Amino acid sequence: MSKPNTRTVVALAVAALSVLTVAFVGVLTVLVRKAEHHDPTVTAYAHGKTVTVEPFLYCTVKLEDCKYGETVALEVPAGYPLQLSLPKKIADAPWLAQLVYVLPNGDKVDRVVSRNDFPEGALAVTIDSKPEDELRLVGVELQLPILARDETGREFYVPHAAWSISTV
Repeated sequence: MSKPNTRTVVALAVAALSVLTVAFVGVLTVLVRKAEHHDPTVTAYAHGKTVTVEPFLYCTVKLEDCKYGETVALEVPAGYPLQLSLPKKIADAPWLAQLVYVLPNGDKVDRVVSRNDFPEGALAVTIDSKPEDELRLVGVELQLPILARDETGREFYVPHAAWSISTV
């Protein structure tokens, strides 16, 4: 019996690698299709503690297939910042954050910040818990808004996704 020449060995090796590659891609495709879908989460950090914030509300942009979660608590002492780490899917979207502050007499003051208030593509956002002497941060709701229209034709924004954090 004759010894296989170099061409034959190379051809067999290429064929074997091709079969392995096709098999690998096939198995990978099946695994990806069967993988469980996870909604994006936000990571919040304050005063040495980190929490993962699951969506409080998560719908399609047509406001279908809505899922509801809970507000996450994270104590943010006055004077310490609240830091939010955003996944790229949120950071690249036109997000806004409703900041809720309270005055010493109990009155609430709402402020809004948006993606436009931070550098483009920012994956981290810092919220001041005490921007003025009288104000104290009590909550943040990060939202992905969509434009909606009521039956009279009036246009307004509603969130199709939201992440809620109580800071007291």
